[in-house]
Formats: sequence, structure tokens, C-alpha cells
Amino acid sequence: MITEETIQKLNDMRLHTMAKVLREILATAPGNALSFEEKVGMLVDREWTDRDNRRLSRRLKEAKLGTGRAILEDITVDPARGIERSVVRELATCAWARAKQNVVIIGATGVGKSYLGAALAQAACRHGMRALFVRVPRLVEELAVARAAGTYASTLARIARVDVLVLDDLLLTPMQDTERRDLLEVIEDRYDRCSTVITSQLPTKTWHEALGDPTIADAICDRVVHNAHVVSLRGPSMRKRKAVTTDQS
Repeated sequence: MITEETIQKLNDMRLHTMAKVLREILATAPGNALSFEEKVGMLVDREWTDRDNRRLSRRLKEAKLGTGRAILEDITVDPARGIERSVVRELATCAWARAKQNVVIIGATGVGKSYLGAALAQAACRHGMRALFVRVPRLVEELAVARAAGTYASTLARIARVDVLVLDDLLLTPMQDTERRDLLEVIEDRYDRCSTVITSQLPTKTWHEALGDPTIADAICDRVVHNAHVVSLRGPSMRKRKAVTTDQS
């Protein structure tokens, strides 16, 4: 007969969900008794689901998604915005991430670039991958601090291990030489090993000039653009549309 001692052993082994379900099974009315196979199946399924949910929560927290609960299902699909339903459906599979391909999202301010980038990171987490969302100005600042602290190599290695890295607001402001080189290091570490999602207000054809240094620009563009799915968002600012809707409600 299963006793409290057995349940305590499950808790000691950190099988808390299994212990909880076992207690529920023991409290089940005799007329609703489950077979042995059903009981074992329930114990394992609930423990598995709970662990999977905890892993997902941990991945989402580590991804640092700063745009709220961004999910691909909430993307406004509209050909006039430059985004087709078939494109969203394809991106949602994360086949591009498993194939180590990149995604480039371009468009004017407010059209939803950051939201789409965060939604792609969230989708990657749900597919069991590690993701990280970071604005490029903050990334180069973090790398500058790491260089001064003597942790530059370990910081680059940590970023390189991320399956899907979202670089938000590339070329929002002119980059200094050290920043360009830092960006190249990040992208070089990830080339053909992991996927990078980049959002920018500038179309890819202008990146070379905007980066400033022809040699570094060649290296960055060659490693990102030629292996990327490009999504060009158009239309009015989604932020302005949301503000107008809120004011009228």
C-alpha cells in the first residue's frame, strides 16, 4: 500500500508533480478507479508536462523579450503590410532556425519590426531552442563593458551559444569602428552555426554604406543577407493606430 512515506520520497527526488498527482489518485472515489496503466500514464504525463512548461518558462525568461507577450498568432497578416499568411505560417515552424538561416525584418518605425522579431524568438523557445532579444545599441554597450572588465571572450561565447539571436534596431545610429568590429565578431561566431534575426529601418541594399567600413560591411552583409529570409513591412505606424483606437474607445 502506498503511504505518505512514498509520497515524501517522490518530493525528496523533486518529483513534486508526480507526488501531487499520486495523492489525487489515492483520493479518487472507488467507483472512478483507474487501471494500473492509466495511473502510471497519468503520473508520467503530468510530470513530463510540468517539466516541459518549466523549461519553456525558463527559456522565455532568458530570452529577455521586452515587447510583452509577442506571439506570431497575433501578427496582423495583411499583404498591404508586406506580410502574407503563408510567410507567417512558414516562420512559425522554425524550420529556418533549424537550418541555421537568418531573418531580416525591415521597415519604418512603428510598423511592428520589434514585435515580429520578439514573436520569432518566442516561437523558437516553444520549439525547444534558446533565444535572446537585444537592441544593437545595448549589445555593443554590453560588449564594451565586457572588454573593460576582461570578460569579452566569455560574453561573446555566451551569445554564440544562443540558437536564435534577435538584433533589434540595427543601424539606428551611426556605428563607431569598435562597435562595427564587435558586431562582426558576434555575427562571425554565429555564421552557419546559429540563426540571427535582424530588424532595421534601413533596407539591406543601404547597409553597406551605412556601416561605413567597406571591409567590415562586406563581411557582415555576406554572412547575414545572403542566407536570410527578408520581410519588408510597410504601412502606417502600428503604435499610432493603437493609440488612436485606445483614444476612441
